[in-house]
Amino acid sequence: MSDVTRADVCAAAIADAFAEDGEIFGSPMGLLPMLGVRLARLTSNPDLVLSDGQSLFLGGVPPLGSTAEVVEGFVPFRQVFDIVAHGKRHVMMGATQVDRHGNQNISAIGPHERPKRQLLGSRGAPGNTVNNRTSYWVPKHSPRVFVEQVDVVSGVGPRRAREAGPAATKHHDIHRIVTNLAVFDVHGPDDTVRLLSIHPGVGPDEVVEATGFALEVPADVATTREPTTEELVLIREVLDPKGLRFNEVPEPDGEPA
Repeated sequence: MSDVTRADVCAAAIADAFAEDGEIFGSPMGLLPMLGVRLARLTSNPDLVLSDGQSLFLGGVPPLGSTAEVVEGFVPFRQVFDIVAHGKRHVMMGATQVDRHGNQNISAIGPHERPKRQLLGSRGAPGNTVNNRTSYWVPKHSPRVFVEQVDVVSGVGPRRAREAGPAATKHHDIHRIVTNLAVFDVHGPDDTVRLLSIHPGVGPDEVVEATGFALEVPADVATTREPTTEELVLIREVLDPKGLRFNEVPEPDGEPA
């Protein structure tokens, strides 16, 4: 479809990251991850378990910004920690920095002794990456985000998890990194970030220039698939009729979607 937007493509790419998880607790953090996970629940993975992010398991799949009308159960915080500790969860969270070895930073920018900027703190990132399948969503792909080495390791990449021993690798799985330009995993040489596909309208050079480390680009770069007609209807008429997704991923030419 000629009117498919970059935000629609990103939503479908995020949904694809959850497509093969089966009956697992999907934990999206942020607007586009929430849209993509709900799209997966309505299409490729109906067994995906969703919550309201606070204390309730959702029975239905409400639009972004709406309250769930159907509730399946109560999930107190102590139960969330039980789930987190046993690998039955796939979390997609943000990343202020990601380095070539898949380490993530949401804590601080600058030298450890005197950081230039304080961020969220590491929050649940260490536990997420050690105990669950974890993916990242980056709405503005740039060299400031994709750096050679993160300033603080919040989420652990595969090399660091391996160095920490079996307890850190049992459930460790950095699954996908989805950005407004492309999709990656961390299965490049020596467990480094690897380009899987670029979104329609994006060139390989654009991705390389927006990445602050030497990125391995395959000879034949795949194109991220466009959403199907069914997915577009769900995105536009059911899950995000107000177009909130364009606040995170505006059209590249600046024109209204």
